[in-house]
Amino acid sequence: MSDFEFINGYAAPGPAHRGCVATLGSFDGMHLGHQAILQRLVAKGQALNLPVTVILFEPQPAEFFNPQQAPARLMRLREKVEALQRIGVNRVLCLRFNAALCRWSAAEFVQQILVDRLGVKHLEVGDDFRFGRGREGDFNFLTQAAGQWGFSLANSDTFCASAERVSSTRIRNLLAQDNLLEAAALLGRPYTMMGRVMYGRQLARTLGAPTANIAIGRYRSPLLGVFAVRVWGAFGECHAVANLGVKPTVTAGHISRVKPLLEVHLLDFSQNLYGQCVRVEFCCKLRGEQKFASLDALKAQIALDIQNARDHFQNLNKA
Repeated sequence: MSDFEFINGYAAPGPAHRGCVATLGSFDGMHLGHQAILQRLVAKGQALNLPVTVILFEPQPAEFFNPQQAPARLMRLREKVEALQRIGVNRVLCLRFNAALCRWSAAEFVQQILVDRLGVKHLEVGDDFRFGRGREGDFNFLTQAAGQWGFSLANSDTFCASAERVSSTRIRNLLAQDNLLEAAALLGRPYTMMGRVMYGRQLARTLGAPTANIAIGRYRSPLLGVFAVRVWGAFGECHAVANLGVKPTVTAGHISRVKPLLEVHLLDFSQNLYGQCVRVEFCCKLRGEQKFASLDALKAQIALDIQNARDHFQNLNKA
């Protein structure tokens, strides 16, 4: 059961996918609370000699119901799937969250997905999990369904840190407050983003600081500003300075619906990165986003940002 499989869509699971231990939810951020649930599930799968299946929804339900006001994603789908694989999950079933799925009752979801498609033998859910039409399904409903269909059920206890529940919402709030250290403590690792380097307008080249433009795959970002970062890719690891935002310097008018872009200037680096997938770790916020009166003012600030990023990493090496 060491092989990993991504199963895309309701109709994709076949007879070979029946018989598993499972959980379901958004798992945005894969924080310590998520990890506790999944570690228990992996142990249960090993005890029963069954594969571990995680059911995800794409888009996330809040993004479907209210895309303008949905919380900023901590992870894009690819990042989430890779994190699930690393923790020992064998299969991810990704269900498209749409109007048709919203119409399913909790009973229909249990029978058609958990029972008919997956043949779940054990299910673990978070303490606040709700599902089905009108969010009618809860742990009490699942308790009755488990008895009816013959699978075991576990309800995960709230996972706390510093006497507060660890949640994706709490981590988003910390990132919005630029509290990278506490967010990292709740995630169990520094906060990172992953994306592919794409062609941009190459304006930064004319300012003396060429950047790798990275599509982060979301309409809202939990972080905005200029940061000292570490970047990993096929080239290895490199220190860098990054701007994450909607580019108010060069964009006029209403920008609330512009996708945020991650622009990274790698220090002492000259390789071609186009098309590469890179991972960016946010180490220290240097300043907020701002608009400049001229390109000369912007150029001077970029030079200062680069020096501040160098100073940050040099100070770390001295510590």
